[in-house]
Amino acid sequence: MVKLECCQYCDFYAHSSYMVCGIHPTGVGGNYCVDFRAASIEAVVPDDLSDWCGDRWQPQGASYYGDELILEPLQRRSLEQRLVLLDSHPLFTGRCPQCEKGIKAIAGQIHYDCENCGWIDDSV
Repeated sequence: MVKLECCQYCDFYAHSSYMVCGIHPTGVGGNYCVDFRAASIEAVVPDDLSDWCGDRWQPQGASYYGDELILEPLQRRSLEQRLVLLDSHPLFTGRCPQCEKGIKAIAGQIHYDCENCGWIDDSV
C-alpha cells in the first residue's frame, strides 16, 4: 500500500490499516493524488499540501479562478472564421470590407453600415 503524507488530511482517508482511502484502497500510483480533498474537520493542515497532492483537478475546458470553477464559453466559429472576421469587419479595421472607405465609429455602435457603397452589417 502506497500512502502519501497528505492522505491523513484528506476527507476520503479510511483511518484503517487495511486500506488507504475510499477512492484508492491500495493507495495512489504516483507522488500525488488527483482526488485529494482537504478534510472538513478542523485539523492542523500544513501550508504546502499542493506539494504533496498536486494542483486542484479541473475538467478540460474549465479553469479555477479563486475557488470558483469557470467553464470556457463554446466557440461558434472556427479559428479561420474568427481570423477572417478580425481581418475584415469594420469593428476591428474601421473600413468597409467592400469599398475600403473608412467607417466612422460611434461609441456603443452595433451596426456598421457603409454610406458609400451600401454595404450592410448583418452579423448581429
